Amino acid sequence: MASSMHLDVVSAEEEIFSGEVAFVAARSTEGELGIMPRHAPLLARLQPGEVRVRMPGGEEQFFFVSGGLLEVQPKAVTILADTAVRARDIDEAAAQQAKQRAEDALRNRGSEVDYATAQTELAAAAAQLRALQNLRKAAGKK
Repeated sequence: MASSMHLDVVSAEEEIFSGEVAFVAARSTEGELGIMPRHAPLLARLQPGEVRVRMPGGEEQFFFVSGGLLEVQPKAVTILADTAVRARDIDEAAAQQAKQRAEDALRNRGSEVDYATAQTELAAAAAQLRALQNLRKAAGKK
């Protein structure tokens, strides 16, 4: 049985990651997905959030995606997102500020459009901060 598969994580601007991995975890609109080599073909819409990748040697890497699509083929997984960032490259201060702005907007509800936008921004900022926390947790285990 194959012990790895190819993963490409691509944003609208650039390729963020390309390489062999043992496992990919991401949150789709239907729930949490765990992808291992030889997984059945699948196409899923991703929610803004963290993508966790386990390398063949056991090391974990974390990414943030703003949503997008995940395509699974038996030997390859592709993640296409408007925005994709390695967790280590996330600007924590900017994410905290975005989270605070979204929370303020939700407290001071305006129109429904503002509310929906604020909810989306809050979910994205919280997911970025979670990705950073998980990266730090993983680094602390070494």
